[in-house]
Amino acid sequence: MSGPAIIYQQELARSEGLLSGLNRRFARLGFARLAVFVGIIALAAVAVANRGGAAVPLNGALVAGFVGLIGWHERVARRRERAERSVAYYQCGLARLEDRWLEGGDPGDRFRDDAHLYATDLEVFGQGSLFHYISVARSETGASMLASWLLQPADAATIGARHDAVRELAQDLALRHDLAVAASAARGALDSTALRAWLAAPPAGFPPGVRPATALLAVANVATTGAALAGWIPGFVVLGSYLVSLAVVRFQSVRTNPVLHSVERPARELRVLAALLSRVADHPFASGRLRHLAGAWSGASSAVAEIRRLERLVDLLDARRNQLFMPVAALTLFGTQLAVAIERWRARVGTKAVGWLEAVGELEALSSFATLAFEHPADAFPEVVADGAFVETTGMAHPLLPSDRAVPNDFNLGGSRRLVMVSGSNMSGKSTFLKAIGANVVLALAGAPTRSTRFRVGQVALGASLVLRESLLEGRSRFYAEVLRLKAIVTRAETGGPVLFLLDEMLSGTNSHDRAIGARGILEGLVARGAVGIVTTHDLALTEIAKSMKAAALNCHLEDELIDGQLHFDYRIKPGVVERSNALELMKSIGLTSALDS
Repeated sequence: MSGPAIIYQQELARSEGLLSGLNRRFARLGFARLAVFVGIIALAAVAVANRGGAAVPLNGALVAGFVGLIGWHERVARRRERAERSVAYYQCGLARLEDRWLEGGDPGDRFRDDAHLYATDLEVFGQGSLFHYISVARSETGASMLASWLLQPADAATIGARHDAVRELAQDLALRHDLAVAASAARGALDSTALRAWLAAPPAGFPPGVRPATALLAVANVATTGAALAGWIPGFVVLGSYLVSLAVVRFQSVRTNPVLHSVERPARELRVLAALLSRVADHPFASGRLRHLAGAWSGASSAVAEIRRLERLVDLLDARRNQLFMPVAALTLFGTQLAVAIERWRARVGTKAVGWLEAVGELEALSSFATLAFEHPADAFPEVVADGAFVETTGMAHPLLPSDRAVPNDFNLGGSRRLVMVSGSNMSGKSTFLKAIGANVVLALAGAPTRSTRFRVGQVALGASLVLRESLLEGRSRFYAEVLRLKAIVTRAETGGPVLFLLDEMLSGTNSHDRAIGARGILEGLVARGAVGIVTTHDLALTEIAKSMKAAALNCHLEDELIDGQLHFDYRIKPGVVERSNALELMKSIGLTSALDS
């Protein structure tokens, strides 16, 4: 059992022990509350029967004890919920290490973009995807940040800064655990889109004098009501104060009502943000990027205090709905004063809160990479070079494959070698090899460790054509979809920096003659524009393209071996063109022998 698994199991056992103890305490306190409540009822009956007596003060003591038990019970309930989230955190970690991660997690389907040059082809999002495997973000902000990193390669300097941050966080399991536990208290609560919209919405437009006017009217209403009840002033004075207040409330309701109706969801989201900020406040980060993020919430205690102020305003909004409080609320123009206070908070804190949100989202994205580094300590942090189009790797495998099934390969592309043509028989692993290269390049250019012992890559733009589909509604065949993707990759090579292209079974939807001519023209054009790439094929005619390009291209292959009538694959890439096919053997293996022999 590996080091990370041992650590997770130890922490899981500790968390389960804590949870078990809290469950027992929670149950005992529940019984104690019930017993005290029954005692209160019984003593109340005794007091009524005896018209008071010693039962009254004793019952008062029981009531006080009952109130105390309620608070104690709630505190234990919160600790129990945290322990449950802690248990879930370590269980998820073990599930990833034991290749059971498909059972839960976030597939990130909402980030899918079929028009993206590699996201769908390399399975970046969706069930069983790269995002599904990596993401431990509990907030939508963190998930969105991670998704953007996987879709938009960073520059070499940014990647280096992320590496330092990831290495630091990988060594701090306690911090990563606490961030996940704090945010998972309200999964998905930090909806960055909704919260940003609320923070950046135009001001409600309360006139400058509304705040002092409502405060003065509230004082006037209370004072005149009290004076009238005491008989000091006539009733029409009170009525006049009420009518003025009613006019102000009615006139401002067009501003007040939207403010009060729109604040509750953002307040819930900000409550989760406060929990995260509370954990990182004053944390002694060492890496430059993490210190930079800490600057966004510098004085995080004040950031938390600001959010707590808004929470108190929302709590008052809840009190306003209480029927017993409604007369007081009407008397004091409570709703209008509350809306003005919320708007003042938004004007004062809105811009800063967006910064807090961004910083915490980046911290969660970095924590996802750090978790990957912690759980796979042998994975290499890549070297990303600002100039050039190349990939050099040793011991590379696909990060989504279980370790007992992933076959590592060494591979070099770049320099004078601009194209590698990979031929091979069916099921020999050509597509998986392309996806392994692509997935590791995506990780490398996002700032994550790669599933390899060494990985060096230029700062390339990635383009892939592996899983294109036809569209009946758009009247588009698979071949035409591939042609459009190839056009997009060529355009990227013409207009941008160096391109790495990954093409699976290139132009397989047309006849061999057109395929050979089209493939040659496209590949020679890409290479002429500074691109490098890998192409897989069953069609051995395409291997002639690599031969004709001499030192600029290389033929490699993946093959199978027929042993005792069974096909065996080693998934190792080898130089040269494949020398045998297995299509007939595969067809015969599923009972098509008679059809083939006829």
